[in-house]
Amino acid sequence: MIAETASQIALPGELESPRAKLVYLFLSMNGTVTINELQNGLDMKKISLYSVLKCLEKQNLISKNGDSYALA
Repeated sequence: MIAETASQIALPGELESPRAKLVYLFLSMNGTVTINELQNGLDMKKISLYSVLKCLEKQNLISKNGDSYALA
């Protein structure tokens, strides 16, 4: 079911990194989430997530509100 849903989500063309695509898809499917929810849901280290989130934020693909992240 997840693979089917994810295949219907259009990824922005500027996303090249597999990790960035994964984070973007997670946000697409889960809405507003915290770094801890991303870490648990994707089994990624926080240091890696912060790097990806910073890049996505610079590209105006996501927004940060306090401790939460969501698609822009």
